[in-house]
Amino acid sequence: MAGRYDRCRVLVKWYDQMVAPYAGEVRVWWSPRLLGAHLLALVCVSAAVGLGVWQLHAWHVHREAAQRDLTGAAPVPIDDLIGPDDPFPGDQVGRPVTIRGSWVGAGTVLVSDRTDTSGDRGLWVVTPLTNGGTDAAAVPVVRGWVPAGTDAAAVPPATGDAEVVGWLQPADSGGAADADPSDDVLPALRTADLVQRVHQDLYDGYVVAEQPTSGLQPAMLDRLPDTGTFTALRNFLYALEWWVFGGFALFLWWRHVTEVTAEEAAIEAAARSSQEDDVASAP
Repeated sequence: MAGRYDRCRVLVKWYDQMVAPYAGEVRVWWSPRLLGAHLLALVCVSAAVGLGVWQLHAWHVHREAAQRDLTGAAPVPIDDLIGPDDPFPGDQVGRPVTIRGSWVGAGTVLVSDRTDTSGDRGLWVVTPLTNGGTDAAAVPVVRGWVPAGTDAAAVPPATGDAEVVGWLQPADSGGAADADPSDDVLPALRTADLVQRVHQDLYDGYVVAEQPTSGLQPAMLDRLPDTGTFTALRNFLYALEWWVFGGFALFLWWRHVTEVTAEEAAIEAAARSSQEDDVASAP
């Protein structure tokens, strides 16, 4: 019995210290006077968060659309954008270009760990195409995609004259070192690796053919155009605005709840004081 009594005393003490001081506040929080404020705050904050997320999604969608817009532009001759000795124009990534010349079949290589339009990993087939006569500077062209493990000797060759329409891409600047420089498989599409295989000058970049050649499967673009800093900025600012509105609504709710709680606490304190005075003054 003594142990049970001690436990009850501990529980009563815990209640007096931890629960009783806040019992009145909890009761006020769930009073009819504040239920409407809780509901209104929940609706406002939920709507603000949801609308902010929607605007952020619209920001992403518009920026992706801006990237795709350049890839769908009308093709222009590659020399309108870049020359053989020019640095790559960073604002023209993914721009459709045309090249007319002769294939340099001796420079054909495979580039590992690349995807096709279905997302499967495999190899790119890359052959330089001169932009003009036989001795003109050449542009590496991704003619298409083959599955991983394909032997370079089994890849259909590219010979003769051709006209290619494709998307302009910057040459790879990094990547793993070539473990076997003697084979025709490269880990990255770097101009420095290709220039050792042909006697023509090479452009600082390459082109992914829109229509694959020799029955190859289509290759997937590695890089899309960069979007401008201010592209779809309005949607991003709208998202921030909605979240700020939600935070302000939460702040107003908190102020209202704390004011009502303090007011009710003051009323209860005044009532208790009045009762104590009445008891003290009773004969």
